[in-house]
Amino acid sequence: MRNKSSTRIAAVQMVSGPRVADNLATAGRLVADAVRQGAQLVLLPEYFPIIGAADADRVRAREVFGGGPVQDWLAATARRHGIWLIAGSLPLAAASPDKMCNSTLVYDPQGECVQRYDKLHLFAFSKGDESYDEAAFIEAGNTPTTVDTPFGRIALSICYDLRFPELYRGLGPVDLIVMPAAFTDTTGRAHWEILLRARAIENQCYLLAAGQGGRHENGRVTHGNSMIVDPWGEILDRKQKGEGVVVADLDPARLAEIRESLPALAHRKLR
Repeated sequence: MRNKSSTRIAAVQMVSGPRVADNLATAGRLVADAVRQGAQLVLLPEYFPIIGAADADRVRAREVFGGGPVQDWLAATARRHGIWLIAGSLPLAAASPDKMCNSTLVYDPQGECVQRYDKLHLFAFSKGDESYDEAAFIEAGNTPTTVDTPFGRIALSICYDLRFPELYRGLGPVDLIVMPAAFTDTTGRAHWEILLRARAIENQCYLLAAGQGGRHENGRVTHGNSMIVDPWGEILDRKQKGEGVVVADLDPARLAEIRESLPALAHRKLR
């Protein structure tokens, strides 16, 4: 039986392409599906509005913070459904004309943008024919960020941030970590689930992960495996590949029981 004090949370998994309008239509359909399942908070994946043929396509699609087609859509979608909507990430204007910020925006049920987080850690990977260097086109953020909601404090993070546990310890204690991502399939198969469960266990909180999950038009393959993890490290729902949603309840009683029975956060020596 569902706890009356719990909050239903959902993550949207996509396989975004180069056309913003098409991606927004897909995101809208999936958000509506999550809402039909009772979701009060919905997380979109990293780069949900565009994954183009090249990194430059995302830079060209950037918007000025505070207004633009994608931000207008986000505000209208949150307001229409009366939900908290966390926009996994979208490209926003940076100080450099040749770069972008990879940014998470949080909208309340009235459609107001109440928080912004710019990705701190920029991914780099090179093995064989596969190579990535986000610093070449992204301007890194510099501020770890949380947002307070009626159902708890949320730590904001994006993709590569997952590999840096000190980020979450510095923000904690939090009730929920959100992790929008476009993890490569290579690194995802090796590390994604392990890291997600570890972050939930060590911070004794829920974790909501929304991934890009499939083969994109540019040939890139993303790992997917969107999931919801509880504070004990149990996976409550998951979607391996393709479009879809995962839904589960954030139960404050479960959170409190785990922290009381195993008070690891209170036992920390290094702060």
